[in-house]
Amino acid sequence: MSVVRCSVYLVVLSFLWTFIGGDAAVCVFNTSCILPCSFKPGADVVIHWIHVNGKEITVHSYYHGGDQLAYQDQRFKARTSLFQDQISKGDATLQLSRVELQDQGRYKCYTSTIAGNHESFININVEAPISEVHIQQDENSITCSSKGIYPEPKLTWSTSPPSTNTFKKPTTVQQTDQQLYTISSSLIRVHDVTDLTYSCTVSAGTNQKTTLLKETSISGEGSETTIPCADKKAPHTGLIWRFNHSQIVLTQTSADVSYTASEQWRQHVKDVSASGSLTLKDLSSAQDGTYTCELSDHKETFITNTFLKMVESQGNSHVIIGVVAGVVVLIVVVSVVGWLFFRRHQQSKKNEVKFGEKETGGEEHVALKNRK
Repeated sequence: MSVVRCSVYLVVLSFLWTFIGGDAAVCVFNTSCILPCSFKPGADVVIHWIHVNGKEITVHSYYHGGDQLAYQDQRFKARTSLFQDQISKGDATLQLSRVELQDQGRYKCYTSTIAGNHESFININVEAPISEVHIQQDENSITCSSKGIYPEPKLTWSTSPPSTNTFKKPTTVQQTDQQLYTISSSLIRVHDVTDLTYSCTVSAGTNQKTTLLKETSISGEGSETTIPCADKKAPHTGLIWRFNHSQIVLTQTSADVSYTASEQWRQHVKDVSASGSLTLKDLSSAQDGTYTCELSDHKETFITNTFLKMVESQGNSHVIIGVVAGVVVLIVVVSVVGWLFFRRHQQSKKNEVKFGEKETGGEEHVALKNRK
């Protein structure tokens, strides 16, 4: 009796292991996914892929030397295929295209030949990875958001150096008709702290992305200046420079590709360094404003907002001061010379008047003397 019970127990364990065991795979939403399956080659091959989700749904069938899709569930229409040239080698791998969230679950691969039958299982998880983490700022707050994500994401804030003056508003999470998630959170800006870096991280499933925002200001001297981007040594996968948050200055798709300057800024762009720093030329006060550098790699995006104020260089100031001083001295000299000339002219006129009075007085004296 104990032998029978032991045999039954082993059979149950074997069944549970077959049902619960198996490989696992992560498929990416709206892409193609490979579900591996192999068997011992033989004649009269039969392959059935079944989605075991409460009830068994036919995903793909193959027998009589070809695909047999008459009983395929409508949800998998035109989205499945086998590698036909590999079947004779014992490969029943299924390619599932345009993966949907509903494709998650357990799949059974049933194969049969004249040599016997075989079943294997694979568990599929579907993820919609985080493509971008956006940071937008206005006068009083900074908002971090991301969309098109699955499974449900989480969002965290941090600052460098750490600050206790920030105030976070509640995080909002919404789900679309496609069951994808959108997440958003806002932070009150700290106005009395300079060189503060804000960091927003969104994580979901096996992936996460971070965007960092830094605000700073510099003074440009003369007609040329360099605006720093990010202190980052790893090669970037994208670079965008903007002026006043809207005008595109230049773009660069990767570190080993030349940048492309916009027509409006081509005359001012001189160079871009490996770290993304931008050197501008022929500048004036017309180019005062906020320059935004957005530097990205596979995991992080660095955003630096730099307010640029152009000022006269000291050399130019000295020249201007010298010119002004020279003009002032010249005006003073001309004024003094003019005043001296005027005084001399006035003195000459007085002398002429006195001399004329003397001559007139002498003539009158002679005339009186003759009358007597």
